[in-house]
Amino acid sequence: MYEPIRTKSVHTSADDADFPHRSREDELKIQLSGHLAALLAVTDELGLDEAAEAIAGQIGRLRGTPPARHAGLTGADPAALHRRALALAGRALVVAAARADTASAILSAERMDAHTAALAELVPEGSLPDRSLPDQRLVGAH
Repeated sequence: MYEPIRTKSVHTSADDADFPHRSREDELKIQLSGHLAALLAVTDELGLDEAAEAIAGQIGRLRGTPPARHAGLTGADPAALHRRALALAGRALVVAAARADTASAILSAERMDAHTAALAELVPEGSLPDRSLPDQRLVGAH
């Protein structure tokens, strides 16, 4: 009544495929080293040599080789660079926590603190929202 299937199913297991597989741990390591490399570029641009060396050390530990460094300066506003570095350090912290990489997590948290402090010095006090106070808006109010 029914004709038998003559071709391989498209729903076969990917375990039989001929492409290389990476573990979740490898993927997280690649992602973490990428976030740290981006943070290193911004840190180098800010001229924070001691912090840059610490970040480079973590990248070297993750990749097994020291990172390539570029001295290209963008001339961006220091406050914008600190904001970018803060965001990158936050991303690195999330991945380091997922990977249970204590050394990278501590370094990322320290960099977040340093960039937050630098922003507090660079940006006038009234221009940043005060996150310590609860939001006083009423639900449904316009």
